[in-house]
Amino acid sequence: MRYFTQVFIFLVITFLFGSILNKIDKIEQLEKELEHNNCTIDSLHHEIDTLQWENQIWDFNLSNNTVHLLSAMMFVESSNDDLAYNPNEDAVGCLQIRKCMVKDVNRILRRQKSDLNFSYDDRWNRHKSIKMFDIYCKHYGLTTAEQMARCWNGGPRGMQNEMTAGYWEKVKNQLDG
Repeated sequence: MRYFTQVFIFLVITFLFGSILNKIDKIEQLEKELEHNNCTIDSLHHEIDTLQWENQIWDFNLSNNTVHLLSAMMFVESSNDDLAYNPNEDAVGCLQIRKCMVKDVNRILRRQKSDLNFSYDDRWNRHKSIKMFDIYCKHYGLTTAEQMARCWNGGPRGMQNEMTAGYWEKVKNQLDG
């Protein structure tokens, strides 16, 4: 009788241990599924944010290509953060505008006899940053995505500056992705 009791206890313990292992496996599987679902949710949040940012850009009556380019450049420049600040260059906002760019855009506006004038604080404003970008590109006759990106990054002669090629690759990768 004692033998049967020991066998019975062994079988019960084996069954319980197997059951516990199955539950541990199930928990690990559910944790992996939860992690996957969290990644999917994060990806959807990013896509929604991108669509919202692009929607804000549509207000400027820009071409489809320019809207997507601006979205890619904003991602590369600031991860789409209007409050981004690079103290090393005093680059501000979603397009990381430096003071020399504001000065150049204001110079262009004066030549055009426009009453419009931008302040350094306008760099923090997405709408005004996009307006500066538009004025700059139109003035310098920048028509292709590469010209716009490289000259925004390296000035009016940005296409001749080899340093801007790496920037263009980052923007292009964002456009292709």
